[in-house]
Amino acid sequence: MKLIIGNRAYSSWSMRGWLACKQSGLEFEELVVPLFGEEWEKHREGDEFAPSLGKVPILWDGDCVVWDSLAIIEFLADRVGREKYWPEDESARGMARSMAAEMHSGFSNLRRELPMNVRRNYGETVLSPEVEAEIIRILNLWAQARARFATGGDYLFGTWCAADIMFAPVVTRFVTYGVKIPPFAAAYMEAVLHRGDVVEWIEMAQDEPWVIEQYEGETKA
Repeated sequence: MKLIIGNRAYSSWSMRGWLACKQSGLEFEELVVPLFGEEWEKHREGDEFAPSLGKVPILWDGDCVVWDSLAIIEFLADRVGREKYWPEDESARGMARSMAAEMHSGFSNLRRELPMNVRRNYGETVLSPEVEAEIIRILNLWAQARARFATGGDYLFGTWCAADIMFAPVVTRFVTYGVKIPPFAAAYMEAVLHRGDVVEWIEMAQDEPWVIEQYEGETKA
């Protein structure tokens, strides 16, 4: 398998696709194509990017191509077993899928105003009312999942699953922009940030030579 991703520092969707591949336990090759640069434009015109219209991540498995992080999760779950990605309990699984889908389609203000940058920590940042409302929604979802289904585990549904993969870039955003969070969320974030594959992604991001200025602006309180 071959996974094409963007900059580890900035590409939240790439992070999700990569974490999904790591969770599968299958071997895969990585190709990092820096966003918005000359190499990016050249690759976007090639056949490897064609199915996704130039978006990352893209997973190639022989002649089979899958794009979009949530689709990659589902493809790999079919390959290696759905229990590696989704909770066994039906109610937990239903909530995990709903949370993953909401993360996939929602929270547009947070995405736009707090772009991912795992190399920076701006400290406490001024948040718009729209972003604050979305953060409250995220924290409420985390609280519900942890209270109902996380008995005996550190993650949203106890053991690491697709919902955690989808929210992992949000965890890094909360760190980058100094978002104030309650103790239960801090404990969950610590578990995510100390997970081996998340640590690996963040460490590799530090060594990237590329800088995208539009993702480097500081808006401190």
